[in-house]
Amino acid sequence: MSTLDPLIIAQVDALLTDEHNPITALANAAALLYNSMSDLNWAGFYLYSETTDSLDLGPFQGQVACMHIQPGRGVVGTSYRQNQALRVPNVHEFAGHIACDAASNSEVVIPLSVNGRVIGVLDIDSPLLDRFSESDLKTLQDFAQALTPHLDATILRKVYWPASNLMQQ
Repeated sequence: MSTLDPLIIAQVDALLTDEHNPITALANAAALLYNSMSDLNWAGFYLYSETTDSLDLGPFQGQVACMHIQPGRGVVGTSYRQNQALRVPNVHEFAGHIACDAASNSEVVIPLSVNGRVIGVLDIDSPLLDRFSESDLKTLQDFAQALTPHLDATILRKVYWPASNLMQQ
């Protein structure tokens, strides 16, 4: 198990420069993460939809995943609802854990905010127990902060928050 290299923060920023499609940006961000960390079985995003009041599966790399997660349910929904990063060394000890992939044993989830609004989460799973270090958590939080300026709120609003008056970045 290796610690995530903080260079990934500059890499995501450079990779997404001049990209305006948020789905394209999230797809490449998921691929960058999945290929930069060892011992993962999933890396990707869930985006909050006002229409369904759920976190809907977004771009990812890895095993098939749950398509909709309610805010407050599982690690993903709890992180979203609390607007708090969660590092879970053993998901089987997390009350209400949702087993989208039975092989997952540890997880880290980071909320994503655009213009002060939590729009979804970055979710990474591993088949290893206690896969993610505090250093990984910090790097992933910085990664999320570098990523979100590349997510065009105008495009996201049309799909995920049609009733919202979220201003363009």
